[in-house]
Amino acid sequence: MRGRFSPFDRSERSSSVMFRATLDEEEEDVEEEPTHLNTNTSSLYLVVSTDKLTARYTGDGRHGNDVGAIQANRPAPCRRLLYYFEMTVKDRGEKGYTAIGFTDEHFKNSRQPGWEVNSYGYHGDDGKLYHGQGRGEPYGQGFTTGDTVGAGINYAAQEIFFTRNGKVLSGVYKDVKSALYPTIGLHSPDEKVEVNFGQRKFVFDVETMMLEERGRRQRAVENMPLPPAASHSIVRAFLLHYGYHDTLTAFDAACGAASADGSVDSIALGEFLPKQEANGVNGTIVTNGTSDDDMYALDQRKMLRRLIRDGNVDGVIINLQEWYPQVKEEHYSTIIFLLRCQKFIELVRTGQVEDAVALARTELASFFGKCQDQDLLLHDCLALLAYERPQDSPMAYLLQFAQREVVADAVNAFVLDTNPSMACIGKDGKPPQSALEKLLRQLTACHVEKRFLNGGQGEVFRLHRILQGGKDGGW
Repeated sequence: MRGRFSPFDRSERSSSVMFRATLDEEEEDVEEEPTHLNTNTSSLYLVVSTDKLTARYTGDGRHGNDVGAIQANRPAPCRRLLYYFEMTVKDRGEKGYTAIGFTDEHFKNSRQPGWEVNSYGYHGDDGKLYHGQGRGEPYGQGFTTGDTVGAGINYAAQEIFFTRNGKVLSGVYKDVKSALYPTIGLHSPDEKVEVNFGQRKFVFDVETMMLEERGRRQRAVENMPLPPAASHSIVRAFLLHYGYHDTLTAFDAACGAASADGSVDSIALGEFLPKQEANGVNGTIVTNGTSDDDMYALDQRKMLRRLIRDGNVDGVIINLQEWYPQVKEEHYSTIIFLLRCQKFIELVRTGQVEDAVALARTELASFFGKCQDQDLLLHDCLALLAYERPQDSPMAYLLQFAQREVVADAVNAFVLDTNPSMACIGKDGKPPQSALEKLLRQLTACHVEKRFLNGGQGEVFRLHRILQGGKDGGW
């Protein structure tokens, strides 16, 4: 054995832990948004309404440092696809020196957004875009009384964009990675504007822009060239890895893989995985997406999975002890723990409550306090006893077929881990992984790294939400 195997190291941890993690993620994704203008740091040349959504310029507008600028009360939220707010010009004043944009926390409120470093501004008098200097670049039309302009951040594209009367203008590269505050600026007598942070419907269709951005990203993924046999090899290797022997046989029959030339599939996998992993351990050549290590104990893994799916935990333990005697020596191993828990669940499922209580006292009690993840699962298992109808309780997920699959996957990985040829992989105790899992882990790692390079901004990549068609909606 390469080290004590723990399925809790896998992405397919117990459903209990996954559920709690999902709740934590939901809480992490909730960000406080700007709701009004920050009168605590506003310019001396502004009068702000009591609802803190309307501002009027009261200065003379004769100098470069008597601008009336004001930021929102909070920075733009950054754990999302994009952020957007709008400003309506109620009165352009004498010269129409109104501006909208984003600024960092060090911005001087006596200057226009875009004039200072780490700021962006779209100005109404000349229609120019300003970024970090007093000289603007041609960008769009100016805006005046009655116009509604907007400013947004597209975190996916790393761009700042502006709109005018519901039409989006071109984006500009966002090179500032720090938090940015929605900001407006006024600089001539009698100018008056009203801001909208989402308390009412925007003039610009933000939802359509989000859908278009997700569609653009999805098309970019779909248009990537792939070797014809890549998906076939990956799916076949996955079925083999998890011991789905019958499904594999049907898959081969449907695809004609049994008579196909395996060299194509070997090349296909090699496009995505390191050479050693594509060719198998110790240089074993992959044929039709299959290596000798993939075939290891296939019949036994098939039988064990079938027994677990049928709820026959005793049969699994008996066969494991016969085929893999080392199981007897690891009384407190994670595999034994998961199987004991599943036995308890099966007893509750069939209404054998007294037997379940006896099992908890004799077999499960000794596992308490040994591992936090195990304690969480134990808590949920024992909680089933508190309900007259456990199938309708918050712990009902334990009685679902998916929980049997979790245990079956763990047992499958344990058996693969006994393969002597796997000893060269390492002694970190991590279970073997299929090619598909490695690709998904690589995908996740790339998204995490990309977000890190973007200053921790943009949507947090949640692979399980995408696979389940969750709210992330796309890549």
